Amino acid sequence: MNVVRTTVKADCRDEFLKQHSEGLEFDGLASFSLIQTGEYSYCSVGIWDSEDHLIKARPLMIEFLNSIRHMMEEISPELGVTDPVSGPVVFER
Repeated sequence: MNVVRTTVKADCRDEFLKQHSEGLEFDGLASFSLIQTGEYSYCSVGIWDSEDHLIKARPLMIEFLNSIRHMMEEISPELGVTDPVSGPVVFER
């Protein structure tokens, strides 16, 4: 599973949502959700068929990020415009 937190510039919200609804086709991506966590804050959650699929998709995910990077606010100098994490699911109900 991977999770990415980001904040979108106010004037880019509609385009950001459009890009996410149209542009996420990755081999092995079983499920994708985009959660609105604040007025301009979002968290994306990807569930993958395997860790290998996630690893193989990273270059394409970075390419997608680079295409929308201009729409996002910097979270911090250390993180840049995203706060990504990933790892195996250890519990599911």
